[in-house]
Amino acid sequence: MDGQEGTTGLKLLDYLTRFSSIEILKIDPAKRKDPKEREKLLNDADLAFLCLPDSAAKESISLVKNDKTKLINASSLFRTDKNWAYGLPELKHQRERIKSSSRISVPGCHATGFILSVRPLIESGVLQKDYPASCYSISGYTGAGKSGIDEYEHADSASITKLQVPRPYSLLHKHKHLPEMAMFSGLEYEPLFTPIKANYPQGLAMTVPLTGRSMAKKASAKTVHEILAAYYESERFVQVMPYDSEAYLEDGHFLIGEGMNTNRLEIFVFGQDDHITIVSRYDNLGKGASGAAIQNMNLMLGFDEASGLIL
Repeated sequence: MDGQEGTTGLKLLDYLTRFSSIEILKIDPAKRKDPKEREKLLNDADLAFLCLPDSAAKESISLVKNDKTKLINASSLFRTDKNWAYGLPELKHQRERIKSSSRISVPGCHATGFILSVRPLIESGVLQKDYPASCYSISGYTGAGKSGIDEYEHADSASITKLQVPRPYSLLHKHKHLPEMAMFSGLEYEPLFTPIKANYPQGLAMTVPLTGRSMAKKASAKTVHEILAAYYESERFVQVMPYDSEAYLEDGHFLIGEGMNTNRLEIFVFGQDDHITIVSRYDNLGKGASGAAIQNMNLMLGFDEASGLIL
């Protein structure tokens, strides 16, 4: 594993300790920036996880000199590169591509919920490819990596007040997940996306509002729910919850923190008539990052897809 000291890397190590059949190659912390030592370990490995910033991941890939080492890249690099398989098995035909590929890109945490919410609607023809989609996502601060964790967990007195409230960011619409959100949802244009960082560690809720009368085939919230439920009916990690059920609300409020430390993603559809709200809930460190990487590893190595993961 290259980048084992970061948030995703540490969580991956936790998952990998559940596999008695896997030997984990770890770099000496004192040599983690030594290109020769990194090259040796990368080429000795049957499969390597890259949990690095884009530039460092690109360097690591260049160090692989053989056709044996399979790579699972957790950075945003190559997510829209057709030479790399996009690691979202629940999309139609994607599981087969992952199994046969030696290069996998782990989806972005925000992109995962958006794509799984929208792609079935595009494929069914209910939502047109040029629909002016929008979405917003609220997530825990662990999604920002070590620097984000440090910002919240070691805040000085001057910062505490501003960190207590949710903080929208990337308001210039240059978020790095946007290209994959468009490509793999099937949309022709990138959605208007507002990510929001909040003062809690883990948990993500991606919300996609839709207007039925503006869709290719006029649809109700109930119709959207039926399409999503049919699409993911046989999936182990993606579950479409009962339609418009207040049983999953607390005094009318949506609970983001349920299902943490699992690889589960739950899709909820709320609304009446043509006012539609899709909310996907999952762990940004689970199905949104490290759990997804393990799920892809299992497929690449011929293991049961759920090995080492919590449903």
